[in-house]
Amino acid sequence: MDHVEAVSPAQVGRRIRNLRVKLGLKQQDLASTDISASYISLIESGKRAPSDTVLAVLAGKLGCSPDHLRTGRDDDALEDARLKLSFAEMALRTGDNGAALQSFGELFAKPALLDGPMLLRVRIGQATALEKLDRIEAAIPVLEELRKDPALAAGSDEWCRVLVALSRCYRNMGDTTLSIEIGEQALSTLDALGLDVTVDHIQVGSTLIGSYLMRGDLTRAHLLAQRLLPVAEEHGGRAGRGAVYWNAGLVALSRRQLPEARALTERALAMMADDDNLRHVAMLKMTVGWLELQSDHADPVRARELLQDAGQTLAELGTAVEQARCEVCLVDAHMRLSQWDDAVAHARRALGLLSSGPRVEAVGARVRLAELHLLRGEREDGLQSLHTATRQLRHFPPSYETAQEWRHIGDVWKRQGRSKEALEAYEQALQASGMPATYDPAHALAGQRQR
Repeated sequence: MDHVEAVSPAQVGRRIRNLRVKLGLKQQDLASTDISASYISLIESGKRAPSDTVLAVLAGKLGCSPDHLRTGRDDDALEDARLKLSFAEMALRTGDNGAALQSFGELFAKPALLDGPMLLRVRIGQATALEKLDRIEAAIPVLEELRKDPALAAGSDEWCRVLVALSRCYRNMGDTTLSIEIGEQALSTLDALGLDVTVDHIQVGSTLIGSYLMRGDLTRAHLLAQRLLPVAEEHGGRAGRGAVYWNAGLVALSRRQLPEARALTERALAMMADDDNLRHVAMLKMTVGWLELQSDHADPVRARELLQDAGQTLAELGTAVEQARCEVCLVDAHMRLSQWDDAVAHARRALGLLSSGPRVEAVGARVRLAELHLLRGEREDGLQSLHTATRQLRHFPPSYETAQEWRHIGDVWKRQGRSKEALEAYEQALQASGMPATYDPAHALAGQRQR
């Protein structure tokens, strides 16, 4: 993926000669006590490759940079490219993902202006912007190309960012198997380098925990979280430690250890509250707010405040899916407070945000909308929403997440006295969580009778 012009003695010599002639200089004018005119002639004819020291001396006399002699890049154009790259990266940090993607695209269209490190930053930034814009299917090929690039050194910060993003993208596309495979390979690579456990381990491990949770592999998620917690305390900054405590809290939540989950995520929020990654802080506030609703002594007012605060930030910096998740959590908060109209508005907003493609979050929003219709006596609308949610959920592969939604659908049917539909939903939930139906010995008896 190296788009930078290869350096050859002939090209360097030609550039030196063209500049010298343009300035009206002779070869003797470039000579010095250490560089003879005959050596200048050999360089210009491409028969000698100048060292960096000689190139610096010649550049000084020709009024350009050594990089211009080496690559032919115009100094002003190179500076403009550096400024555009800085702008694009700043736009990413401030949540202006569309502007960032446009700037990265303009830079990538002129690769001759970029050196190797700059080109790598452009490609990583492009993939990051695509992911943040929820264009994950477009981000994955860029990340896969980067992963195969021999210039991306294993164990480097850029390598870690690419592997973490790729694992996360596959997870968000529903391919937890590939997401986990990438995460586990990345951790193995870091271990094989023989380095002490680093912040990179924490970043890769945190992403891997999320993938384990989505697959319902709670044991592996728990073991990895327990491994990373002491590492984060010793080596991680506040943000890194907060990320590990956050994931450990999610593991505890999945194991139905609600007090532990709440304590861990509250601690994570305290660590990350002042972090400059406002999107991560908002996501954590959303988690804490949702956990507040699950508590035996829930404070729905505090949960609503946390979720509203998170929603405001995610509206500027988050993806459509992240915004929708916050809207769904706000539905639950308003339902706890009997604020039915507000709850309906948030459910509809979540569905609007997820209109571009099939998402499990859309099923959750639709089930809640069905509940709200039924609570308000709008039975026909409620049953229609519930049937639609059921049909949509059948298209998703089994996972812990889909099992939760099947359970929710079953509960709503049960509360309506629809035992047949409830039983079917509960059976789907068991299968999605990895618990298929037991063998019916009546089948064997029927087979014997036929014989």
